[in-house]
Amino acid sequence: MNAYLLLKTLHILSSVLLVGTGFGSAFYMYFANRSGSVQAQAVVGRLVVRADWWFTTPAVIVQPLSGLAMMHLAGWPWHTPWLLLSVALYALAGVCWLPVVVMQVRMARMASAAAAQGHPLPRAYQQLARRWEALGYPAFIAMLAVYGLMVNKPALWG
Repeated sequence: MNAYLLLKTLHILSSVLLVGTGFGSAFYMYFANRSGSVQAQAVVGRLVVRADWWFTTPAVIVQPLSGLAMMHLAGWPWHTPWLLLSVALYALAGVCWLPVVVMQVRMARMASAAAAQGHPLPRAYQQLARRWEALGYPAFIAMLAVYGLMVNKPALWG
């Protein structure tokens, strides 16, 4: 296997890990937040934070590095439209994701404290949950668009 194909494999695997972990985390957090169970929200919140550190963060780092390396090896110039759009959409997803990570940590701490004390969640938790969800939608849509660009680049812009 040549270097390009090895990088492409790494790029695809890390993109699946990035989007898959993000979607799975969002799925469980979304339903835990609607369950009415502070204990469930505490457990899911803690695991979502862990998944972000263990899986999403490394994939976020691998994606641009492997993408840049493939771009160089393939000889694609920076001004290639699908590459520029992919980078812009990836940056949009990142701008949404960074505050989400901070919110998830805060939400997990609030839920853990409330569960340990047998108290309901504070109002601030629900406010964070709404913001968390609002930022998740554009990030996920942007990443789906990046997938489309990665797969269809020749058909779109040769």
